[in-house]
Amino acid sequence: MKNISLIDFMNQKKPISHLVFLLFSIIVTLFELFSGKYSGSPFTVAGTFLLVFFQLEVFIFLGHTLFASLSFDKSPGEITRIILVRFIIFMIGCLVSAMILFLMLKYAFALLQGNDLSAVIPDFIHTGFRGWFRSIVGGLSAGALIFIVLLWQSSLRREQKLREEKLIFQNETLKNQVNPHFLFNCLNTLSSLVGSQPELAEEFIGRFASIYRYILENGSKDRVPLEAELLFIKDYFFLHSIRDDGKIQMEINISNPAGYEILPVSLQILVENAVKHNKATRESPLVISIYLENNFVVVKNNLQRMAVQMSSTKVGLRNLSERIRLLSARVLVVEATNSDFTVKIPLVQ
Repeated sequence: MKNISLIDFMNQKKPISHLVFLLFSIIVTLFELFSGKYSGSPFTVAGTFLLVFFQLEVFIFLGHTLFASLSFDKSPGEITRIILVRFIIFMIGCLVSAMILFLMLKYAFALLQGNDLSAVIPDFIHTGFRGWFRSIVGGLSAGALIFIVLLWQSSLRREQKLREEKLIFQNETLKNQVNPHFLFNCLNTLSSLVGSQPELAEEFIGRFASIYRYILENGSKDRVPLEAELLFIKDYFFLHSIRDDGKIQMEINISNPAGYEILPVSLQILVENAVKHNKATRESPLVISIYLENNFVVVKNNLQRMAVQMSSTKVGLRNLSERIRLLSARVLVVEATNSDFTVKIPLVQ
């Protein structure tokens, strides 16, 4: 059976979740009835059942509101502070809502039994509050313990998933490092430059070494400064531009990248995909644009599909999307039209 995290459960809006609450409320009511704690009158049984059921619905609603949208795109200290503050709000909200539900039921049953409605609150304050408070605090304490365990398990599953994706990403990065086609093309280009243009050959070697140094130093990191990634992609594109001689163009319109971070080698994956899946000629060059838009770095290229499309597993793009989701709780945006292909990578500020 597939494991469902706490956040996933809170996000569910299926009738099965309400059926689970209903079944749990019946079990609690029967337990209270057979334990002899309450009398077996219909009003007591109905009150216990309704109170448990509606409290569950309200508590889960509060939990969904406060925790389902929780973002992990922050430091551990900030995440801990946010969780603690929201947890305190959650507990206070549960106490207040439980008291309101309890009093509403008291009024409803007093009305049905023909009792004096003005005595409901005084009776609750003088005789019923202590028992109610003990019961609700006990229930909330058990619920809080379960909540913490579920949140911890959810965090562990997320961490494990992130480690798995990180290993996959590192493996893909390593394969890109020794990609035989890339190496062959670069070495072939370098061979032709050494005799005819030695100065350009020297720059080519420097950029080539810089690319592999960047990958070795940053391939295992979660984030790198956007400035560093842009310098890397410029070196990477330089090798393509020498080999393709004007068939591929790249435009970077980012004037102030300071203060932003991005997944390492993410721009290279997108540029490589554009080069791999599009034809390029001097008359109709492949144009790749990189720019900022609403806390996204956008990589856009004109579509010039090859007559025979190369087979692609799309592992790189899919893995990049999953790592972004796990690291920042945001999504990779992919948009395709008849003329352009656009990918937007969320930035960390």
